[in-house]
Amino acid sequence: MLIIGALFFVFGFVTWLNGTLMAYLKVACQLNNLETTLVTFAFYISYTIMALPSSWVLNRTGLHRGMTLGLLLMAAGALLFVPAAMSRTYWLFLTGLFVEGAGLALLQTAANPYVAIIGPSESAARRISIMGICNKLAGVVAPLVLAHFVLRDVDALEQSLGLMSPAAQTAALDALSRRAIAPYSAIAAALAALGLLVRISPLPDVSQEIDNDSDTASQPDTRTSVLQFPNLVLGAVALFLYVGVEVIAGDTIIQYGKMQGLPVSAAQMLTSYTLAAMIVGYIVGIVAIPRFVSQQRALLIAAALGMALSAGVVVLPAGASIACLALLGLANAVMWPAIWPLAIHGLGRFLSAGSAVLIMAIAGGAIVPLLWGWLADNGEPQLAYIIMLPIYLAIFAYASKGYSIATWRTSKHRSHDGPQF
Repeated sequence: MLIIGALFFVFGFVTWLNGTLMAYLKVACQLNNLETTLVTFAFYISYTIMALPSSWVLNRTGLHRGMTLGLLLMAAGALLFVPAAMSRTYWLFLTGLFVEGAGLALLQTAANPYVAIIGPSESAARRISIMGICNKLAGVVAPLVLAHFVLRDVDALEQSLGLMSPAAQTAALDALSRRAIAPYSAIAAALAALGLLVRISPLPDVSQEIDNDSDTASQPDTRTSVLQFPNLVLGAVALFLYVGVEVIAGDTIIQYGKMQGLPVSAAQMLTSYTLAAMIVGYIVGIVAIPRFVSQQRALLIAAALGMALSAGVVVLPAGASIACLALLGLANAVMWPAIWPLAIHGLGRFLSAGSAVLIMAIAGGAIVPLLWGWLADNGEPQLAYIIMLPIYLAIFAYASKGYSIATWRTSKHRSHDGPQF
């Protein structure tokens, strides 16, 4: 658990650097809002592209070796930031992010089922939530660490750029770009070292086969495709949408704070506030689910809270609007732990394929923020957050009825709240 917890810390550290990167690259490469959101697109689209190949790789290497390969691939992606920063080439930054995301997809595909398999199934949800806290703790720290290296004095630089000659402006932006070399070289070295440590660690080699819902697996089932399970397909849609709004809340908030008049020195803290709210949500989930509320009802409550806070982001004054955006971390915290088990419930022999479908749904972090970026560039950035309202409404609908649809043909519903951990 300690070793896997360290890996989930790495997941969070690399993932939640994106918010700071967006603010940094927007200035260094002189980007608009839509171009800036390509940071999250390049990172998260790799999950869709790499989910099935990762499953194939893990079938050949096993989970233990697969984790090492994932970490080494992430290190290679971090190293690409060195030539990208030296040349101030945006597409090369995006390539590095894609390679990092590919390594993370392999690592996540190995580590998520490993958490479920490594101990008793009845305590799997608690282990997942503990891993989530490790992930989000890293998310609190990571933006602050990177901001220290790349965003210092950016306020003054932005104000002076318009007064510089073209040659001086280019030199200043080149110097800003090169600030990424030292932190990403250190990240690459740390990832490579961790990969080697994981390889020689005493992690047991366990089977990827999980006896999922033995009550349904023991019954005859004539279904031939994982897509014949409505709870999975609709769960993948819900997960796609959830990851999208999680990325919007965590990665656009620094830009939004700047748009609302905050200096970079203050705005750079905002992603950490969002992740801190998520940690609080995880702790509440560990205590409350299922002792006081089922995971299905927790998802209902979280989706309703998300709708209320999204409305606050859109209609409230600047300070309160930013606070509502940060507090979305609280609503988002229980969504991954709740959607995942509801979506895979009853899959039986289709569990591995279903897990790959859900990993592919992480591409919501690539697509949904692009919509926000386009709306922000073509209208009022605050109003652009209105896209979160229908998203949380769709998640609410899944928590209300979608999770319990048994078949497409008869639209029968299960009479329970899904798996209770």
